[in-house]
Formats: sequence, structure tokens, C-alpha cells
Amino acid sequence: MTKPTQRIAIAALLLVIPILACKTLFPEPATGTPLPTTTPNGPTPSADNPFPGPEGIGDPYFPDLGNGGYDARHYHIDLDVDMEFNEISGSTTIEAVATQELSSLNLEFLGLQIDQLSVGGATAQYERNEGELTIFLPEILDSGQSFLVEVQYHGTPGEGLGSNLPEYSIGWGYYNEGEGVYVAGEPTGSSSWYPVNEHPLDKATYSYTITVDEPYVVAANGLLQDTIDEGDKTTYEWEAEFPMASYLTTIAIGEFDVQNIAGPNGLPIRNYFGIEVPQNVRDDFARIPEMIAYFNEIFGPYPFEAAGVVVHDADFGFSLETATLVVFGRSFTDEYVVAHELSHQWFGDSVGLARWQDIWLNEGFATYASALWEEHAYGSDKLDEKVRGFYEGMAFGQDLFPPPGDPGPDALFNGSVYERGALTLHALRLAVGDEAFFNILLTYFERYENSNATTDNFIAVAEEMSGQELSDLFDAWLYQEQLPDIPEMDLFQADFITE
Repeated sequence: MTKPTQRIAIAALLLVIPILACKTLFPEPATGTPLPTTTPNGPTPSADNPFPGPEGIGDPYFPDLGNGGYDARHYHIDLDVDMEFNEISGSTTIEAVATQELSSLNLEFLGLQIDQLSVGGATAQYERNEGELTIFLPEILDSGQSFLVEVQYHGTPGEGLGSNLPEYSIGWGYYNEGEGVYVAGEPTGSSSWYPVNEHPLDKATYSYTITVDEPYVVAANGLLQDTIDEGDKTTYEWEAEFPMASYLTTIAIGEFDVQNIAGPNGLPIRNYFGIEVPQNVRDDFARIPEMIAYFNEIFGPYPFEAAGVVVHDADFGFSLETATLVVFGRSFTDEYVVAHELSHQWFGDSVGLARWQDIWLNEGFATYASALWEEHAYGSDKLDEKVRGFYEGMAFGQDLFPPPGDPGPDALFNGSVYERGALTLHALRLAVGDEAFFNILLTYFERYENSNATTDNFIAVAEEMSGQELSDLFDAWLYQEQLPDIPEMDLFQADFITE
């Protein structure tokens, strides 16, 4: 039996650990991909602005996050980075398509000073209110019309913001540690270093032109296209050809040892290790090719053009599943965490969220995927150990954790989203059997690859592939406060659950 003081301590720790574990193309939406269930906010039309785009994309948790009226298709970020003074200057060019008749549109953009703004090459007027940048278009756009926005800017990301952030924001995502830069922006940090439609529902492709002083090196999402030697400076050109949510973008600047290896089917794997990162930390990433091969079998083919990690020579207690190049610090790596973040490339990165409420589709899936990897690599006893650990943790902290299917905007990354989310998948596996369960995972990924999904989409796939009615199972695990039983665990529940 666990003493009350131990129970409180363990529950408190479990609240923290999952957060640390994951801080882990704009195609036509897949058939059935839902739109937000709330009405986006929008300014009142006026004579001067008759067709304003909504100021929010309609997320139930964050109504003002993201923006409507257009689809961003591609971002090109061109920056000169001054490491000594922690300043950036340059531009972001956005290719987009209007989804309505449009006289103004909004982007998220925090703090940095705008030097010039144009639409289609013509100077455009704009207003800023906290994190909202409203652009008044020189000419009204028709629905379906393509257009180009260019914003030139400079400054220090995060400078002067303090606590003066929009309600939806948890901080900025660009960090200069003095000897290097890391970028980790879930859910809203990207707008601290480039203007963006900052919601996962509006995925886009990205390219980067980043100039730094010698001897710094730049890594980013996608594949390196060119390196241009400019004497005491070097410009790095990167391109990511598959669509991703804005919080999955990253650049890394530092002195790195670069490891290039071939993964399954010749997949490029490029790992960037800070030059002072010790060998024992680097060894934690040695099995990435094996992990990709295994996940290819159970989830479907790896969904991006490259894989790899950047391990910064810095002590931060999280990792983040930034697409194709996962962000780690030197003090938070092990095989389990590596598998967690790698599996996000399928679930979270390729199959993205349509709304933040369904974050368990990212974190529960990745948590269970890392347990599946350990089952594959070390045997079924390892999976049993992991599942028991998840269940014990949730039982100890049952009064502290909201159900994972609707955790609330202030608890997006609480322990239930990770561990009870994983238990939901294990309960599904027990209910439908292994053959149906793995067919569910394969079908879900295939159907929503490079798109967005909700919990209802996943439940529909699970019922279709299993031939079972599963609403009671998902309701109990995702939405009810009482933690359900797992039959094979009845033997040990009394050993640790206290009244």
C-alpha cells in the first residue's frame, strides 16, 4: 500500500513527466475531415472593409487562434541571424488561396517590428493588436484566388513580451541559449519568429533561407538544398515538401556534428548533435532506423522525405516532435522517448489535429507507440510492465487528472492525455483483438495522412475495421472521470489503490 504522502508526490510527478516527454503541402482535406464546431470570430464588415476574414479559425478551446478566409499553402522564411546580439532580420513570404471574398485577413505575429508589408507586390496597410496582425488588402480578392503576402521585419524574438501575451499563448518558441538557437513552439510559439496562420488545421509546406556567422550551422525541417559560403557568413537553404502544422516548424543554429545515415528504403536520416553532447547521449538514437522499419509495418510507410533529430547542447527537460527533425536537449533522451517522438511523425505530424481538444490523438498514440516498440524490441513482458505503470499512475492521480478526451484548454499536456490516452488504445486492442487493432491503425493513418482528424474520425475507423460498436468503450476511457478497469489488472489493483 502506498502512503498518502507518497501518493501525492507520485501524482504530482506524473503531472510533470508527460509534459517533458513531448516538448514533442497543404493537400485537400481527407474525406470526412471535420471543420471546427464553433463559429470563428470576425470583425464587423464596413464600407472600407466589406469582406473581412475571421480572426479565429474556430477552435473550440481557442476561438481566436488561427484565422479564416484563406488557406496558407507555402511559407518561405528568409532570415539573417545575429547570434551575438540575439536579433533576426529578414522576411516571410506566404503563398495562400482565398476561401471567400476577402478584403482583409489576419495572421498571428508577436513582438517583432514590421519594416514593410506587401500583398501581391503592392504596399498594404495593417494593424496590430497583441498577437493579431490584420492586413487590409490593396484589392478585394475573389474566393479561390491565389495571392502572395510578404512581411519584412526585425528584432529579438520574445523581447519585451513578458506576460503580455495573447490568452491562447504559453510563451514564445525561439530560444537563444548564447551558443545556439533552438525552436520549439507547441502550441503557439511559431508566431514569435515569423507571421503565420497558427493553427494545425491550416498546414503548409515550408522553405528556409537562413544566414549565420561562421562557425554556426543551421538545420531545419526537410532536406538541405544548398550551402552558400559568403566568407565570414554562410547561408543554408532548406525545403520541407510535405505539409505540416506551424508548431512543427523548427530551425536549429549551433556548432554540430552531423551524422548522415540511410534508413529503410533509403530514407535519409540526418542527426545533428551539439559538439559537446556526450557519446552516451548520442547512443540513445542508434536504433532510429529499426524503429522506422517497425513503425512502417504497423502504421504505414514513413510519411516524410527525411527523418532525424537535433540534440542541442543545452539542458531543457522536454523534447518536441518537430517534423523530420525532432528537437531534444542533452538531458532528456532515452530509447523510450526517442520512440515516442519518432512515432509522432505518423500520428501528430502527418495525421494532424483538427482541434486542440483531441490532443490525446497525438500524445496517447505516441505514448502507446513507444510501449509497442518496447514490446517489439524486448518482448510482451515489457509491454505489460508499461501498461501496468500507466494504469498505476492514472489510479494514483485519478482525482488530479481530467479525462483525456476533453482535458480543457488549461490542461492540454496533463498526464491523462498521455497515459490514459495510451490505455484507451490498449483497451481497444484487448476489445477487438490484435488483427483488427493493427488494421485500425493502418487504416486511420492511410485515410488521414497529410491531413487532420478528430476523435470521432478515429472512432469511426475503429468501428468500421472491427465490426463492433465501440461508443461505450471510448466514452468510458476518454470522457468519464472514473478510470475504467482493465480485466487482467484486477489481481493487483488492491495493492496500490487507496480509498
